[in-house]
Amino acid sequence: MQKTHVSPSRWLLSPKMTAEAEMLLFSFHYAGGHAGIYREWQKKLPVQIGVCPVQLPGRSNRFMEPYYTDLSVMIRELAEALLPHLNRPFAFFGHSMGALVSFELARYLRNEYGIKPRHMFVSGRHAPHLPDPGEAIHHLPDAEFLKGLRTLNGTPKELFENEENEEILQMLLPMLRADFTICEQYQYQEEEPLGCGLTAIGGWQDPDITVAHMEAWRKHTSASFQMHMLQGDHFFLHSEQEQLLAIIESTLQSYLVGYRGIG
Repeated sequence: MQKTHVSPSRWLLSPKMTAEAEMLLFSFHYAGGHAGIYREWQKKLPVQIGVCPVQLPGRSNRFMEPYYTDLSVMIRELAEALLPHLNRPFAFFGHSMGALVSFELARYLRNEYGIKPRHMFVSGRHAPHLPDPGEAIHHLPDAEFLKGLRTLNGTPKELFENEENEEILQMLLPMLRADFTICEQYQYQEEEPLGCGLTAIGGWQDPDITVAHMEAWRKHTSASFQMHMLQGDHFFLHSEQEQLLAIIESTLQSYLVGYRGIG
């Protein structure tokens, strides 16, 4: 993909960077998703936590922009775009592909700029050093790729529920294939664990991501580690949103107390 010059603001969908936001929560969407899935979070989390949904190109308001198939290029350009906003305490949340993106972004920021999030939430994805539990489909012809999407648990079922969505699905096909390419071609490189607290969250009914997959994230932090399993399948971040936000809020509030010098 040729690099295009994009305003850093295009990477963030309605970021809540108010004066009251003592900590920014950058949220990364899953494969085939978009930053709009985090809009409700801005209303439901306290004003001290500023939700900043990250929008990757090739979807929604960035539909006409070329999408990434190379994770390293994405991470480098994403870091450049977000860097001006990392001048106050911040945290990352990523679900599925978003967990992978946030993990590699945290490592890149550490290595290149010496900065780190206060905390990372990784959701619905196996630890990066483990092999992908599913079969690769990104390279398949369109018909077989679509069949694979229907059988996998990594794409919202709403896309396949009626014929009206078929035309939309065809439009989204290149973006979906690009996202799956990033996930399926990922090559983990051994590095020192991250120095921030890490919370891994999975769904009990997710057929692909197990408790062991989530527990294995412990390897990637030298700080505190917690794991939570919620009811629901791969998309528990929608069905169990209230419980998920309660975990995020309680975790980040403890950082805010320490930041204010009260704890």
